Amino acid sequence: MRNQPCWCGSGKKWKRCHYPQASPGNDATALQKQYLKQYGIILKTEEQIDKIRAASRLSAQILRTLCETAQVGVTTNQLNTLAIDLHKKAKAVPAPLGYGDPPYTKAICTSLNEVVCHGIPDDRPLQEGDIMNIDVSAILDGYFGDCSAMVMLGTVDPEHKRLVETTRECLNQSIEILKPHVLIKEIGATIERHATRFGYSVVNQFVGHGTGLAFHEPPNIPHHLNSCSIPLAPGMIFTIEPMINLGKRGAVIDADDHWTARTADGKVSAQWEHTVLITETGHEILTLI
Repeated sequence: MRNQPCWCGSGKKWKRCHYPQASPGNDATALQKQYLKQYGIILKTEEQIDKIRAASRLSAQILRTLCETAQVGVTTNQLNTLAIDLHKKAKAVPAPLGYGDPPYTKAICTSLNEVVCHGIPDDRPLQEGDIMNIDVSAILDGYFGDCSAMVMLGTVDPEHKRLVETTRECLNQSIEILKPHVLIKEIGATIERHATRFGYSVVNQFVGHGTGLAFHEPPNIPHHLNSCSIPLAPGMIFTIEPMINLGKRGAVIDADDHWTARTADGKVSAQWEHTVLITETGHEILTLI
């Protein structure tokens, strides 16, 4: 009925939202066509999901090995070399290598301390007290996986440790709410609500994203408060990767390499990332091993 809540889950009346478009119900083909036309989002088929699941698990396996190898005295270039070897052994390709303009020059991202994201591996040895995000994105049989995790080296400042732990809680809490008809904006609201409880700020210059058939696909997944009212649907695959700063929200892109993003105030930042699938009844984390 026109005055009933819209089927999309927006909370608006049908007549003020998707009217006169009827709910696609459980017709997967109709839903795929609708999402592609309306949002540019590809709802994946079961065959595609299986392939993306394999790429995601490989990404998570490589990430775990890199995190275990990251010790005081090891350089991030050594981690990068190991990542290349692990990809080769799995007959996979590191998605970041050669990506973008200018082309990214490494196989992984290693973001240390005040680096928010896109940190480029180099010859600096890891030091006691460092915190670091390692980001791995593997292409296996033409399909993409994407995940990242934090590493804390030795004895870490308690304030920095709490930031790392809270950022992981932000990711986990935002995943817990995922199911069909939940609006994308609820992800960012969940993250920002938890982060601001501790006085942290949520980076709004970078977002999660659809993935699987390409490195980056629609939709964008903002981690901060936003107004994106696209409802989640079965077959959607995307990353959630909140970047939480100890200090100010902003990040500054390195003027020389055009990739490294550092906090505007020099305070530390943390990030965790999973690739998730929306199922008929809830969600599946594809980058768990």
